[in-house]
Amino acid sequence: MITRRGFLKGFGALFIAGLSLGGYAFGIEPVLRMNITRYRLSPPRWPRDFNLKIAVVADIHACEPWMSISRIRDIVSETNALQADVILLLGDYVSSMKFVTGTVTADEWSRELGQLKAPLGVHSILGNHDWWADLNAQKRRAGPVYARTALEKVGFPVYENDAVRLTKDGWPFWLAGLADQVAFKVRDRLGRRRLRGIDDLPGTLAKVTDDAPIILLAHEPDIFPQVPDRVSLTLSGHTHGGQVRMFDYSPVVPSRFGNRYAYGHVIEDNRHLIVSGGLGMSIMPVRFGSPPEIVMIELGDG
Repeated sequence: MITRRGFLKGFGALFIAGLSLGGYAFGIEPVLRMNITRYRLSPPRWPRDFNLKIAVVADIHACEPWMSISRIRDIVSETNALQADVILLLGDYVSSMKFVTGTVTADEWSRELGQLKAPLGVHSILGNHDWWADLNAQKRRAGPVYARTALEKVGFPVYENDAVRLTKDGWPFWLAGLADQVAFKVRDRLGRRRLRGIDDLPGTLAKVTDDAPIILLAHEPDIFPQVPDRVSLTLSGHTHGGQVRMFDYSPVVPSRFGNRYAYGHVIEDNRHLIVSGGLGMSIMPVRFGSPPEIVMIELGDG
């Protein structure tokens, strides 16, 4: 039989454990941890002798105190230290979270990101928060959003349904960047909120003019079922790994596919997708079991 004293001891232990977990989820994992998550693969249509190192930075969500200028500076330093051939930015530089103590302006975060360096350059796409936070763009239903202007100001190309052909050691490949799939918040005739994208996957891939391999950049992974096997690798962010992840399961994932594309390396019908857990946070300033990460991908047989 449980005594009153035993019950109080047990309850106290649970209470302290809860406080400890909460403190870790709010104060340690989100802001003090940063993983380098590595993948090595030879996807279809990628020449085995073609070795390419890719660093992926996703979902910064710049704001105080969770993603300060000093933290972005550390991310840039860690990314540069990886000595990747190319650096890819997968969107959501802006924070729309309410639980902040201050803003980090586009000029500030872009100035820090502008220190990223790679032999084949730094290439970027935009995310949904980059669109949602720009109220003028939402009103006129058109860009460019201020995040795009800030990135271009520091010399980074921004791809919205566009593609570019790059070459390393005589090997050509394409970067194809998709525009955001939920860029606009709109109302239907009944006044219900709907999300409308400006993505054009067929139009983007139509800009590829030869048979060199393709890497597709798509902020939201939900496009993946439509991606043809002509694409060697799709790279996405957006989900943050659910921000809370236990036993490879996330209770809440911002995707209509739930946990199917929540995080990591996904292979379907011999098509490859890598979803970054990202670096910042959205909605709530919490991470548990899904630490911030920079992704390092090595393609080819090495």
